[in-house]
Amino acid sequence: MDAQLPDVEAGKRFYGALFDWTFEEQPEQPEWPAPASRPAGSVRPSPPLGTVRALLDGEPVASLAHKTDGRLPTVWTVSFATPDAEALCRRIRAAGGQLVSAPRAVGGLGVTALVTDPEGAVFSLWQPGERPGFGRRHEPGAFTWAELYTRDTEAANTFYGGLFHDALFGEGVEPDFGRAPVSDVFPAEMPPHFLVHFAVEDLEAAMADVTRLGGRVQVPPFTTSYGAVAVVTDDQGASFALLAR
Repeated sequence: MDAQLPDVEAGKRFYGALFDWTFEEQPEQPEWPAPASRPAGSVRPSPPLGTVRALLDGEPVASLAHKTDGRLPTVWTVSFATPDAEALCRRIRAAGGQLVSAPRAVGGLGVTALVTDPEGAVFSLWQPGERPGFGRRHEPGAFTWAELYTRDTEAANTFYGGLFHDALFGEGVEPDFGRAPVSDVFPAEMPPHFLVHFAVEDLEAAMADVTRLGGRVQVPPFTTSYGAVAVVTDDQGASFALLAR
């Protein structure tokens, strides 16, 4: 997963203090794709400057990228692994989703693409090369869950169940991806979207740290089937969730 931020240095200070992350420059920088509203064939912005990889105890957990176009959202984006990004993009389009940015190689690290589901929720694809994905997860300071907030849960079940059936419903799997009606947590007018969750040991303490560092609590703690959650934003407005189990 990666965050597109106006100020990567500020992002390093915020997340470094919040999650004890360290950072290293990315050897290759993927081009941040044009918004879905930009006409096909138009010129994309230049590759982001200042892209860094976030590390927890030396293992990769996320990336922070400089947002070069002020019209782009300040967001966290989750990537789904696939052995064949081109083939999965074709299936996504056939199922009613949209292709925002066609698959492209990021040096030898892997292949990335940006897509949406039929309701417009944005997510990324990652076909691993030299970089398989998370080095750590399901522990404090690392990714632990992705929740899709959608207006049509049955349509989401059909779409994502068709794309990732074995990962979601295969024998013995333990998915770290769920979905809920957007109105459960956010106002009904909120667009469908993914919310990435970071594991924390103490939810109240983590919320206090977010506020101390210049962020804010967007949605106070609530209980879910997968743990206690609070939705927060960083000091640049990117939303994410804290999850204590």
